[in-house]
Amino acid sequence: MEFKQKAQVMDEKAIKRAVTRIAHEILERNKGAENLVLIGIRNRGVFLADRLSSEISEIEEVVPPVGILDISFYRDDIATHQVEVSSTEIPFDVMNKDVILVDDVLFTGRSVRAAMDAIMDFGRPASVQLAVLIDRGHRELPIRPDYVGKNIPTSRREKVQVKFAEEKGADSVVIGE
Repeated sequence: MEFKQKAQVMDEKAIKRAVTRIAHEILERNKGAENLVLIGIRNRGVFLADRLSSEISEIEEVVPPVGILDISFYRDDIATHQVEVSSTEIPFDVMNKDVILVDDVLFTGRSVRAAMDAIMDFGRPASVQLAVLIDRGHRELPIRPDYVGKNIPTSRREKVQVKFAEEKGADSVVIGE
């Protein structure tokens, strides 16, 4: 099924502003970056986590480490969908850290639930906070983000497509069907 673009809701400048704002909000809530680690949900959550780490380091002169999380085996639909497994790379201890879980789009909440299960296999963080670029609603689980770049009300049949320069050559967020 081909994606038919209806509207662009964020461009490169809007994404940059959202990342800067989220970074400031994370620092304010956590009173600095000393105890922070960022874990991006593979794939686009990793790009966003890298950008947040870079932005935080410019503000605080502390570089929070970034981990990469593959949630394939933690998904609740693994029995009904073919999964493409990638590696998880968390080269730091999460024990007693403030973990910022990062993803591009929050929809039903099922990916976040899977990610939290996966993180707990690495230890017991002091806290787990959620940062997303887009919150599109339609939650099926009681999960809400702590940091949001943009709320975009959508219908269930619509798709939100996030493109990052690291993967697609340019930054944008578009809605389509």
